[in-house]
Amino acid sequence: MVSSINDRRRAVLQTPISEHMISAEKVAHVQAGNYAGHALLVLTKSGYSAIPVLDSSFRLKGLISIGMITDAILGLERIEYERLDSIEVDSIMDGDLPEVYVHDPFEKGLDLLVNHTFLCVTEEDGTFAGILTRRVMLKEFKKYIYTTP
Repeated sequence: MVSSINDRRRAVLQTPISEHMISAEKVAHVQAGNYAGHALLVLTKSGYSAIPVLDSSFRLKGLISIGMITDAILGLERIEYERLDSIEVDSIMDGDLPEVYVHDPFEKGLDLLVNHTFLCVTEEDGTFAGILTRRVMLKEFKKYIYTTP
């Protein structure tokens, strides 16, 4: 019995991330060169705290968050909302992201999701493919727990 549990666990951990991710078509994003005001609107409307930043070829460039935008418009005495339409997202985004590819094993995503709420997944050429979320990871874990004899 222990052997079959370990075999099933190993099989799930080795499945490609692409089988567990939310596809790019369903993920809100902004383009590099968009202004912070547009990014703030997309973030607010989508309900996300951070979204991917893509170039014109849909390659992943980084992440932009509400916190990054707020930091960029925070003046010494007030929040300078008028700056929202003059700051480009690429100048304030986080470009230092963990690399996760569609063909990487789910186990790699699992290891990285410990420190991130979601991971941006790309094709080998950097084209944005989607995201892997902690929610998906937890659903897989729950499914494994409740279906294991």
